[in-house]
Amino acid sequence: MIGTLHCVVLDCPDPQALAAFYQSVLGGEVDRPVSGWSLDDDWSTLHTGGQVLAFQRALDHRPPRWPDPEHPQQFHLDVGVEDLDRAEREVLALGATALDAGDGKRSWRVYADPAGHPFCLVRE
Repeated sequence: MIGTLHCVVLDCPDPQALAAFYQSVLGGEVDRPVSGWSLDDDWSTLHTGGQVLAFQRALDHRPPRWPDPEHPQQFHLDVGVEDLDRAEREVLALGATALDAGDGKRSWRVYADPAGHPFCLVRE
């Protein structure tokens, strides 16, 4: 092993807004002061238990277009939920966009966060 996962970094146009979006979805603490982490207008963090998501301003951010291979996902998160319908209502109210609601038989649905990054709600 060379190292351990430090965080997942998402490029976006507004780091604080995207951190707040994911805090509403996952809980956790935005911009917790941690030695060695620099926080400013161009960088925000979300600490969720042992996991950290970081958000970095990208002035020329171009969101992925799922499922267009010309504009690949770049990454996505799977978020486990008990009730897909309730979770869908909640993420849409927070500013997510539905990309693929499925056929009602699947155990997962695809959304985009406010910066255009795809993520899935997955029934636990």
